Amino acid sequence: MALGLVPAPQGPVPPAALGPAPQGAAPQPALARRLTARYLRQRSARRLSPSPFPLFSLASRPVPQPLLPEPRPALSRSPSQRLLWRGLVSQPLWPVPPPVLLPLPGPAPWHRQSGSAGALQLPGTGERGLGRFPVLCFPGTCCCEGSWDVGLTILGETHEEEDEILPRKDYESLDYDRCINDPYLEVLESMDNKKAQRYEAVKWVMVFAIGVCTGLVGLFVDFFVRLLTQLKFRVVQSSVEECTEKGCLALSLLELLGFNLTFVFLASLLVLIQPVAAGSGIPEIKCYLNGVKVPGVVRLRTVVCKAMGVLFSVAGGLFVGKEGPMIHSGAVVGAGLPQFQSISLRKIQFNFPYFRSDRDKRDFVSAGAAAGVAAAFGAPIGGTLFSLEEGSSFWNQGLTWKVVSSDSGSLFCSMAATFTLNFFRSGIQFGSWGSFQLPGLLNFGEFKCSESDKKCHLWTAVDLGFFILMGIVGGLLGATFNCLNKRLAKYRMRNVHPKPKLVRVLESLLVSLTTTVVVFVASMVLGECRQMSSNSQSGNNTLALQGMSEDVNSSVKTFFCPNETYNDMATLFFNPQESAILQLFHQDGTFSPVTLSLFFLLYFLLSCWTYGISVPSGLFVPSLLCGAAFGRLVANLLKSYIGLDHIYSGTFALIGAAAFLGGVVRMTISLTVILIESTNEITYGLPIMITLMVAKWTGDFFNKGIYDIHVNLRGVPLLEWETEVEMDKLRASDIMEPNLTYVYPHTRIQSLVSILRTTVHHAFPVVTENRGNEREFMKGNQLISNNIKFKKSSILTRAGEQRKRSQSMKSYPSSELRNMCDEHIATEEPPEKEDLLQQMLERRYTPYPNLYPDQSPSEEWTMEERFRPLTFHGLILRSQLVTLLVRGVCYSESQSSASQPRLSHAEMSEDYPRYPDIHDLDLTLLNPRMIVDVTPYMNPSPFAVSPNTHVSQVFNLFRTMGLRHLPVVNAVGEIVGIITRHNLTHEFLQARLRQHYQTI
Repeated sequence: MALGLVPAPQGPVPPAALGPAPQGAAPQPALARRLTARYLRQRSARRLSPSPFPLFSLASRPVPQPLLPEPRPALSRSPSQRLLWRGLVSQPLWPVPPPVLLPLPGPAPWHRQSGSAGALQLPGTGERGLGRFPVLCFPGTCCCEGSWDVGLTILGETHEEEDEILPRKDYESLDYDRCINDPYLEVLESMDNKKAQRYEAVKWVMVFAIGVCTGLVGLFVDFFVRLLTQLKFRVVQSSVEECTEKGCLALSLLELLGFNLTFVFLASLLVLIQPVAAGSGIPEIKCYLNGVKVPGVVRLRTVVCKAMGVLFSVAGGLFVGKEGPMIHSGAVVGAGLPQFQSISLRKIQFNFPYFRSDRDKRDFVSAGAAAGVAAAFGAPIGGTLFSLEEGSSFWNQGLTWKVVSSDSGSLFCSMAATFTLNFFRSGIQFGSWGSFQLPGLLNFGEFKCSESDKKCHLWTAVDLGFFILMGIVGGLLGATFNCLNKRLAKYRMRNVHPKPKLVRVLESLLVSLTTTVVVFVASMVLGECRQMSSNSQSGNNTLALQGMSEDVNSSVKTFFCPNETYNDMATLFFNPQESAILQLFHQDGTFSPVTLSLFFLLYFLLSCWTYGISVPSGLFVPSLLCGAAFGRLVANLLKSYIGLDHIYSGTFALIGAAAFLGGVVRMTISLTVILIESTNEITYGLPIMITLMVAKWTGDFFNKGIYDIHVNLRGVPLLEWETEVEMDKLRASDIMEPNLTYVYPHTRIQSLVSILRTTVHHAFPVVTENRGNEREFMKGNQLISNNIKFKKSSILTRAGEQRKRSQSMKSYPSSELRNMCDEHIATEEPPEKEDLLQQMLERRYTPYPNLYPDQSPSEEWTMEERFRPLTFHGLILRSQLVTLLVRGVCYSESQSSASQPRLSHAEMSEDYPRYPDIHDLDLTLLNPRMIVDVTPYMNPSPFAVSPNTHVSQVFNLFRTMGLRHLPVVNAVGEIVGIITRHNLTHEFLQARLRQHYQTI
């Protein structure tokens, strides 16, 4: 149930509504008054001081600085008071009196309304849920990886509409780094050449299967789109031709509306079943390949709803394409097929031991995305480059062959998809099985001057100047398209998406209704009746149109025109979009400048309005068609008013399509290769590349590409290829998160459960506390003395974090480290230090009072004990810890860690990718006093950086290695912070850079 904020009643909330107070709690009203007074003082100070985050503006009111406990009172507070300061509201780990958040005196501005335990929320604080249990987070704190306060306003690249509120969601990151722990090393030890060859062979078979399945999905979509579209146009055309009175034309319009509204309604219903199936899916796949986990993006249900939905969207007459969703469909096939299991088909499960990691799945998703491009355009090389340019943050030569195969999935996979689609389409449409005449869903035909026109040239050096100008205009048009669509998307986020889902369906039906009426009326009123030509500009028209089921001359429409003439506007509107593109590419002199101008304007506005509604939709073909009309208009004007007789209209239509598409999506390399492969004309390489580059540079001057805009609107922490140059003024110590939650090598189950249930972090540093001889060692080591400032800065900001450290009920270093430490102390340290160390190792800490009836409250820490340096030994993932708890991997205090059960690598990854949740764990089956040795399962050698590392180096390491967490370790091996994807986003770096300028 979603949480909502509602006005609180006047006066304090009755204490009974908040549950009983824990034993030993201080008088609550006095403490609450002190909290309120301190909060008001900080809020007043905040109003007078400039905001340290100029990129963000608060939704409605200033946000106070985090409330941190004062040093002296903190040592005398009771456990229940410390719990209040932590601001956590969660279910107790074992049966205990529930913790309480105290009501503030006087009228409370806001309170939360939900079915869980009630709690007051201070003004300006954000609210997040930790699993199923809500917690309160103060702005400025790092509550979770990649988290942002929901009240922040993203101003965007143009800094427009600063008062708008764009919620930023919390997205999980994918872990593309290998965890080299003991179970994985056992796999490597058992791997021989024969097993390695078998593993590689299975991978190639999977890549080929992904390509074939992607081609079959494209065949399914194309077949039924043609079937439904031909049925619709046949009925409507027959009705229009039989009508001689205007009243009868209204009946034809109703028939067309009936078809379109029915198809669009079905497409919207499919999106309601799986919301992530809306749109083209390219932004989601781009995020996935970049390392961001988008929920539901690669599920089987998604590809079913996507394929069926885009089928009805295109057949329903919306200005959308089916080529974009093919990329998403291919990626889903690549993600699911090698797993041999699906959450949607729970009964169909196979114990397939391979490819059980995010790293392997990423490679197959890349291959599937490339196969989708290849199936859509018949461009296997372009698909490979698209997968590289648009998404993958990590690439290697092996991945290229598999995209041309599938180690990450490209060339071989793309070839397989193209082969499959070509084979079946040629057989179904032409009856010539094995002829391979239709390589993709969209084929531009052959560009060739008529043999009777001796002056015609495909393009000349003089035309390059016109192509550059068209690129500039295409970039401006694309930037305008993106700006309008961004405003529409913001409007939908505020006024459509928060409302019931039926409103999204009604919006889709409204767009379909408007589009149908505009198309019908424009064809009837704005179209011109032109003389039908027997010859096209191409010398061999049939060959040029073998990519379509109809040739150019037979696809002209005679709506509302006498015999031997045709309606040029209806020819563009009442044909499949692929046929309309071919008309613009290969028919000479068939469209007047007025018709082309009106068609461009109407198509531009309607396609901009359509992209973003709740139906599966692509943007490639609408952009190509809109740009082709623009290019054809330029060619007609140059021929008519300047007298350039050598111009080939099809070339200018192609360049116009490239200019507009490049101005919208801002791709260069991959789009150039895709268009060259679609035209089968290598001589177009230079003009297409120049046009795309100019269009991209022009558009980038105003805003980002359409896919990047939608990624930013959804608040996805996407990492670009590189950082800005000025970011090198920052170091790792400037952007890291110093407040750490960590575990010890040997930790009690109650401590692990407490940490897992009260945090949302996905990895925890494994540390030991080390203070021996620290001062003496630092005196003689200048390098340590220089680096100690990083440790001290992290310690000073870690006052509240020490309460998290107390969650470790018993601190045990690893067996080897403890033995070495004990031996060292026994030989070199005085007896009193040995006793002190032993007390430190054996001390038990309790985060909550009365956790056990026979256990007294935890003793207080001294200030000196709070600031122990932490020696870093490795990282362990949340999924690994939960797996260890579920499988009962632990040992008792009376035994050694050698008695702990061992899990194999297959057992650790058996539940991938849906690992059990800590909140679903039955605590009654666990003995909280048992100890878990995490050292065999942690990653002892993760990538790490020094606090002095420049941000550009940190960024390149994080992105290219596909990391999820990057520890910051000083020269003596002490962890001083951690860097996640959130710390490397453009917004976060800009905010820290502004802070850096303010401190200079």
